[in-house]
Amino acid sequence: MNPLMAIDFYKADHRRQYPENTEYVYSNFTPRSSRLATVLEGFDDRVVFIGLQAYIKRIIIKQWNTEFFSKPKAEVIANYKRRMDRSLGEDSISMDHIEELHDLGYLPLEIKALPEGSRVNVRVPMLTVINTLPEFFWLTNYIETSISAEVWKSCTTATISYEYKRLLVKYAKLTGAPLDFIMLQAHDFSFRGMSGSYDAAQSGIGHLTSFIGTDTIPAIEYAEDYYDAKEVIGVSVPATEHSVMCMGTKEDEIETFKRLINKLYPTGIISIVSDTWDFWKVITDFAKLLKEDILNRKPNSLGLAKVVFRPDSGDPVKIICGDENAPEGSPEYKGAVECLWQIFNGEISNKGYKLLNERVGLIYGDSITLERARLILEKLEAKGFASSNIVFGIGSYTYQYLTRDTFGFAMKATWGQVNGHAREIFKDPKTDAGNKKSAKGLLRVEATEKGFELHDQQSKEQEGQGELKTIFKDGRLVKRVSFDEIRSRLRV
Repeated sequence: MNPLMAIDFYKADHRRQYPENTEYVYSNFTPRSSRLATVLEGFDDRVVFIGLQAYIKRIIIKQWNTEFFSKPKAEVIANYKRRMDRSLGEDSISMDHIEELHDLGYLPLEIKALPEGSRVNVRVPMLTVINTLPEFFWLTNYIETSISAEVWKSCTTATISYEYKRLLVKYAKLTGAPLDFIMLQAHDFSFRGMSGSYDAAQSGIGHLTSFIGTDTIPAIEYAEDYYDAKEVIGVSVPATEHSVMCMGTKEDEIETFKRLINKLYPTGIISIVSDTWDFWKVITDFAKLLKEDILNRKPNSLGLAKVVFRPDSGDPVKIICGDENAPEGSPEYKGAVECLWQIFNGEISNKGYKLLNERVGLIYGDSITLERARLILEKLEAKGFASSNIVFGIGSYTYQYLTRDTFGFAMKATWGQVNGHAREIFKDPKTDAGNKKSAKGLLRVEATEKGFELHDQQSKEQEGQGELKTIFKDGRLVKRVSFDEIRSRLRV
């Protein structure tokens, strides 16, 4: 795509709408509210910042260079004019400023930002943008649509992922579950429910800021391509799907289990979808018949030899923890974890909670939400089971049921210069409840014990101080961050 087209139509003629002799426009990108966010009790109104470096590398540098600056000027101008003429009217948009930008050969912008991986307080800017040459004042907010569309999702999923981690840490500490298991306890299942491969990658990298379990390969590629990731980014295991189990036929389902456990995957981890026909039969009768096969599997080089049963339908809370309205003593009444415990037993944690035998496990990945995950962990704890007895597959039911408004992301101008005179600008709609009220003037962000704090109406000298550092300037990425650094900040 020609990046000139990555706009809302109304952006095309804002250049003429600004006052004559406008020279600079200064804007910021900020999460304004968590009012619509589905988060857990105790959420501290901080949003994880990630996605800017990927946006700069992929769009601001690569796409603009490849699809605009490196192409013949006549070609890109003709394409832009055709689009504007056909949709807005012939000669409605002049081409002079576009030609001047092409002649310049780079984007005359400066982007300052907080360190990626930071947890940023709501109503505090994550980044600012300003043009570096006065004749290109129109460019600052020209990229607003693009930067918003490409960055908000990663920040939002990273924040939701952090909430899952916070929940899992809480119950691991409460029940004596191993803390090092948490990185694997939330697994990204969301790819097929996202709006394309890039959406999956941008969402999936947010998940990977807190976990390493993922089936979203594009997210790993994204981290390597744009964040120089060299450490272990994401891991997964062999797993079946319903087509595999169905092809083995219902009559021979137990033989399919045996073939998977003994022949195809005699070592390591194998995850087997178990509700193709009768989950409760699998988790009781089949599990008993397979017990010796499972216990006799050989550990791999990592010491792993686990068979993971995967229910994939029904109410996840009842399937895992039991249904008190089911006939007493039935598998449905006990729930999957208790059924496995009665067959395989296990050990007791240092907090007195049951840990399933290391050779078996459960993963549930159908319609998991933060609230359902919390209920499952709460009910397991009440039944005397440690939190690590379940792995959550987190899909698009969590990561696609989000919008830019989940944390109120917006890019707004707060300062400008017209004919040599600075103007502190702001918006404060009387018809709004206060969420859309913007900061005013030049901005500075400082790190405090309470998190990041915004100071507005700053002098140019003050604006140059604080935690907002230049990341991109005049066509060049001048400050890089690695994926390991991002993870490290979130671990702290």
